[in-house]
Amino acid sequence: MLVTVFGGSGFLGRHVVRALAKRGHRVRVAVRRPDLAGHLQPLGTPGQIMAVQANLRYPESVSRAIKGADAVVNLVGILAEGGRQSFDAVQADGAAAIARATSDEGLTRLVHVSAIGADLASEANYARTKAAGENAVLDSVPDAVILRPSIVFGPEDGFFNRFAGLAKMLPVLPLIGGGQTRFQPVYVGDVAEAVARGVEGKLRAGETYELGGPAVRTFEELLRLTLKEIGKKRLLLPIPWPIAKLQGAIFQILPNPLLTVDQVTLLKTDNVVSADAIEEGRTLSDMGIVATPLESVLPTYLWRFRTGGQFATAQR
Repeated sequence: MLVTVFGGSGFLGRHVVRALAKRGHRVRVAVRRPDLAGHLQPLGTPGQIMAVQANLRYPESVSRAIKGADAVVNLVGILAEGGRQSFDAVQADGAAAIARATSDEGLTRLVHVSAIGADLASEANYARTKAAGENAVLDSVPDAVILRPSIVFGPEDGFFNRFAGLAKMLPVLPLIGGGQTRFQPVYVGDVAEAVARGVEGKLRAGETYELGGPAVRTFEELLRLTLKEIGKKRLLLPIPWPIAKLQGAIFQILPNPLLTVDQVTLLKTDNVVSADAIEEGRTLSDMGIVATPLESVLPTYLWRFRTGGQFATAQR
């Protein structure tokens, strides 16, 4: 098949592109800057992966990227707003534009990656726009498959790498809201496998799946695991919600903010697979995918934050 992947040059995107290429599919990667997507070429055979220009704010470019494809994947999302890249523009309107173009092309095979916690009633704009994007997708393509992962980990992730980097520079790490928010980290390769199965029609049409790893951990437990892997001892300082919100308001005016008010709001809600998803068979295990544990992957990339490098012993 020819599969158009929006957002294919990012962290999750490169793993999805690799998974599709390994299955023999041709991959058209729709990105704003094709000249910056050259790193995807080695993931397939010559001519198998091609980057094309598309901007979600311009429907004509979206339609061109989808024309002639057999299936579409939408991975586009942001964690913080900046310039024209607002949550509404990217996660709600952008998803709607892709879904409309998919429908106009006569396609029913669309895999849309959202996030656990997507909810129109959420206090967090991130979660509200994720839910709006899901609704827009299903309105245009009722047979679309929605995937909601928890926090995604892997070599280029923005969570463990960020806190490992902070631990290398700072004597203290923050436990926002006391650090008791629960997560269910899922390996990026497992999410990519789920996307590929959705593209090939191996998942239930029109269904929303929730993707989590084999273990639920609190924010504090994740930071302690990170510190253990990089061999550092740091003070974990509980930060009350009001102070965290104030810090977010200050940081979010900076480029690439470490924290925003919206992210603080998100941290007030657990990010784990729901009981309904488990009961109704909408999880990784129901796809036949064995979830990869954190402990088997973190050492393969967090070693670079150890003082002694790759062959230094992690703190035990």
